[in-house]
Amino acid sequence: QVQLVESGGGLVQPGESLRLSCAVSVNIFSLNSMGWYRQAPGKQRELVAGITGGGTTNYADSVKGRFTISRDIAKNMLYLQMNSLNSEDTAVYYCNVRFNGIHYWGQGTQVTVSS
Repeated sequence: QVQLVESGGGLVQPGESLRLSCAVSVNIFSLNSMGWYRQAPGKQRELVAGITGGGTTNYADSVKGRFTISRDIAKNMLYLQMNSLNSEDTAVYYCNVRFNGIHYWGQGTQVTVSS
């Protein structure tokens, strides 16, 4: 069983930045992959950014150049640095990991971008 706890969401204005954090209850070096997803009202959950066990990253086209996914293996933490936020980024953001072939989800953290 893997437990994930996200933090760092909030209300920001367009153009501002936020950093999301996800605390993972297992050694993240053992994970197959990690990622951040988001779900906006009335829309399907979508992958925002992912990182494999080997450290390869991938991003949704809509966030490339603005968001950066990273991990701290020593602290068992996953991060999402979000810059130049706009209203289209408003959503609940979820941390996701795959461990022994099973996907685990955090409870989500709300990000609202509004002037």
